[in-house]
Amino acid sequence: MVDKTSIQNAVKAALETAPERKFKESVDITVNLRNIDMSQPKNRIDETILLPHGFDNVKIAVLGKGDITTQAKEVDVDLIIGPEEIERLGGEPREARKVAEEYRFFLAETAMMPLVGRYLGVRLGPRGRMPMPVPQGMDIRPIVQRLRSSVKVRTKDKKVFHAKVGTSGMDSEQIAENIDTVLRRVESVLESGTMNIHSVYVKTTMGPAVRVI
Repeated sequence: MVDKTSIQNAVKAALETAPERKFKESVDITVNLRNIDMSQPKNRIDETILLPHGFDNVKIAVLGKGDITTQAKEVDVDLIIGPEEIERLGGEPREARKVAEEYRFFLAETAMMPLVGRYLGVRLGPRGRMPMPVPQGMDIRPIVQRLRSSVKVRTKDKKVFHAKVGTSGMDSEQIAENIDTVLRRVESVLESGTMNIHSVYVKTTMGPAVRVI
């Protein structure tokens, strides 16, 4: 298990050595894995991790109509896509690709999933963005609030992954706690836990990378 003090020292160093900017930068970690065969699907990581300290720029899209869109508006969801729009986007690959890249999480009425798969699956699937199915009558508001404080970790077949863990405007302690949460979750799903983690780096968008372990 990665030592919390090491994480906090690395975060402080990353924030202190980053060039001064007039805007908030993202703070990201890069995790390099070892001694694990990522060509085997069972070894790949695909986790949505709830962070103790969220940041407010996680974009969420809701696909559906009726009550689910009413709830989405109440919690200021970033994008609402109706059935007709799903079909239209299917014929606009460039626009559909932009939506798939810009929005981090997707929620869709269960009844909409076949439509989503048909028209948007080729854009969302490879990026790990296929929507979370929402049964009719389920309240999506708490789900949206939880996702706004979550990060998606997905490795595919590579031994390296990146995850956003905060912004330069956050306290170093908060960012460190987010990193600790991500690493603990990742360790729990790796075959050999900490032994499968070769190195971890933290950096701001424009700053130098600082090694955690």
